[in-house]
Amino acid sequence: MANNQKKRDFSSTMRSSNSQFLPSDNAPERPVKIGFVLLEHFSLMAFTAAVDTLVTANLVRTAPLFEHITLGIDSRKALSDLGIEIATNATLEHFAIEHRGSIDILIVCGGFRCDLEQNPKLTETLRAADKLGLTLGGIWNGSVAIAHAGLLDDQSCSAHPDNHAYIREQFPKVQLADTALVVAEKRASCAGPVSALQMMLTLVDQYYGEDTTRAIREILSCDQVAESSGKMKLQAGDDPTLPETLRTLMQLMGNNIEEPLTLEELAAHVGISRRQMERLFQTHLETSPSRYYLELRITHARRLLLQSNETITNIALASGFVSTSHFSNCYKDYFGVSPTTARAKK
Repeated sequence: MANNQKKRDFSSTMRSSNSQFLPSDNAPERPVKIGFVLLEHFSLMAFTAAVDTLVTANLVRTAPLFEHITLGIDSRKALSDLGIEIATNATLEHFAIEHRGSIDILIVCGGFRCDLEQNPKLTETLRAADKLGLTLGGIWNGSVAIAHAGLLDDQSCSAHPDNHAYIREQFPKVQLADTALVVAEKRASCAGPVSALQMMLTLVDQYYGEDTTRAIREILSCDQVAESSGKMKLQAGDDPTLPETLRTLMQLMGNNIEEPLTLEELAAHVGISRRQMERLFQTHLETSPSRYYLELRITHARRLLLQSNETITNIALASGFVSTSHFSNCYKDYFGVSPTTARAKK
């Protein structure tokens, strides 16, 4: 069938921006299942950063990649550090980890005011999970619970600096890292909310690769404030690691969507030849200037198509396409469906 068959693939630079809208080539057999054990006074900010990563991962792919559940120690409600109660899916007592497929990763969510004493039910659950080969994780001081279970001996872990003295005193066999996160085989730990996001991105990368992780970053990290500037990273041309000439070219393209510049005009603007410009794009972006420009315009059009009520004709013109038919053909080549069909599905 012709439907849902795309003829063109996005270059790596633009693929992550459009991944959610592309036909799924290799959907997972089943989602990765993650359980979060919420300790009393757990950090709500760190927990939501972790969960937001998983929810966003599902948004950037057409098939669900993750499922998550929340677990309380003794109650179906867990009180966060902000005084907000979270209704959990189950308690440890009523959630038996009986086989490998029931859950893949178990993460203990701690917080600044969490009790660090050993909890027998949690210790039993963590040991059962370890026997089944599950990955165990700790957020803030959640790794303390894993250490109590004897499952961090001779292994490295991260925790909030406020808990370092306690860990060193109570668990001399644990290798306490001075970094904000540690992700190793079957273990993951982080020190707080910001590193919780990074820890989950690292786990996502292990399961689904760099393209998925990059797509999540584009959504969740757009407002990270750099030391030298408060500007948001709005497009690939804002990447400070790229050569200045290339960034200028990419920004010129981004600023001239409705009336695209020719390749000769672009090269002249930065004082290089067309051949030099093509080498710049190929070396650093592994694509050609014309392909990148087209993908930038088709991405712009896709956003207008799904986020506005403008006519398809107006969207085509606003995205630099000379005719509606040319736009429709390009859109279908990349996304596997026509603009009309894509809008009907939104």
